[in-house]
Amino acid sequence: MKSQKVSFGEKLGYSLGDVSANLVFQMMVIFQLKFYTDVFGLEGAVAGSVFLFACLSGAFVAPVIGIICDRTNTRWGKYRPWVLWTSLPFCVFYVLAFYNPGIQEKGMVAMYATVSYILLIIMYASNSIPYSSLGGVITGEIRERTSLNAIRFTAVCLAQFVVQGLTLPLVSKFGGAEGNVQQGWSMTISLFALVAFAFLLITFFSTRERIQPPPAQKVNLREDIRRTVSDQPWCSLFVLVLFIFITISLWGTSMNYYFQYNVDQKSLYDFIGTLGLTDAEGEATGFWYSVLDSFDLIAHQPSDAYSIGFSLFNMLGALVQFLGIILLSQFLANKYGKKHTFIVCLFLTALFTAMFYMPSPVDISFIFGLCLLKSLVYAPTIPLLWAMIGDVADHVEYINHRRATGFCFSGMSFALLAGLGIGGALAGAVLSCFGYVSGQNDVQSPTAIEGIRLVSSIIPAILFGIGIIALLFYPISKSYNKKMQSVLAARRQKMIVK
Repeated sequence: MKSQKVSFGEKLGYSLGDVSANLVFQMMVIFQLKFYTDVFGLEGAVAGSVFLFACLSGAFVAPVIGIICDRTNTRWGKYRPWVLWTSLPFCVFYVLAFYNPGIQEKGMVAMYATVSYILLIIMYASNSIPYSSLGGVITGEIRERTSLNAIRFTAVCLAQFVVQGLTLPLVSKFGGAEGNVQQGWSMTISLFALVAFAFLLITFFSTRERIQPPPAQKVNLREDIRRTVSDQPWCSLFVLVLFIFITISLWGTSMNYYFQYNVDQKSLYDFIGTLGLTDAEGEATGFWYSVLDSFDLIAHQPSDAYSIGFSLFNMLGALVQFLGIILLSQFLANKYGKKHTFIVCLFLTALFTAMFYMPSPVDISFIFGLCLLKSLVYAPTIPLLWAMIGDVADHVEYINHRRATGFCFSGMSFALLAGLGIGGALAGAVLSCFGYVSGQNDVQSPTAIEGIRLVSSIIPAILFGIGIIALLFYPISKSYNKKMQSVLAARRQKMIVK
């Protein structure tokens, strides 16, 4: 297994690819639906339908991409070249999905949103599936794979911090004094797209594939599909990924509305003032003040509280997740195994998510406290999920003597994209059912606010619970994984000797 060791530089280079993906993914989860309702002016259910249709289109393309990747053979490997080939179109479609070409008629706006989002989702799948599959063939050694994913998702927290924390201030900054919101969105997304493109190139040039399919393995698409979808660990993780990403999409989208309409803006303004982020008189000075104000992270009046308060909420959550991944993920997985760590952490995440229903609009400290607790207990699950998918690809090979890494990961990408679409559609549908009025930036009715509270707390907590049930049927324990990796290592060594 010495040949399975991976340098820190390669782990870091690989991780930058997921920074690129999350500069897009975090935007889709947190801001896409609200962009459609409050910038494009689409009604909640219509925006949710756009979200659902686009994500399902990408979901059904995902297995095809996985199959093609498994059958790609180049001097760079099977999966690395796809990271390169898709990098530019991926970033171009990212910009187009947040660009309004000046269409006024709402039916045509919905059509443009649907087409541009479908193109983005398909390109997201075409990039993320080979990227995730690449992580499954860089190394098969248990600790190295866990370490690789820990570094990868530490980098993801950086992207999460930037997107969730700086998007609204950057939109405001680039929008200029006249408040040109569309210009602000276009310039912000273009900046993120340029960074994403550069990082994908680094990922391609800094990584290599070490695990190859058995030399005698013949192409048999039907057999690969049959054996993968009948694999119990794969089925358990498929359900887990589906419901986790329904929940991530639902909760991430709804918290944007939660902060704008449910949270009392004066109380939020006073809260961020205790952190030195307000300046009503315009007289504050100093280096850090200048830095924060340059990113529009200083509130000069209560109406600024939403964008800065929500950005602060997200940045603190990302920072705690970063610390949780660094300090807890690998330690807990090595001590208790991935499965047991995941179950306990996901249960606590569901509990703290449900508690977001409890705070009153003025109880800002309670809301931020829940954010810190939820982020901490959820953090260990982030890298473990993708490490477990790599274990599932190994399990299919272990049982069937056939490897189909791309199809294993593409199935999970199907679940991810379907979950993303269902979560966004569910959020839009609930908001419409409770009377949310699109494009109304001042107040919503008490009924609409109640819907916002439900999709921010009780409903996502229940969906997390379904993921926990799916994990109970996942059979790859710590001891089982050790045995499986030992057998696979012996098989691969025997092939090398031959």
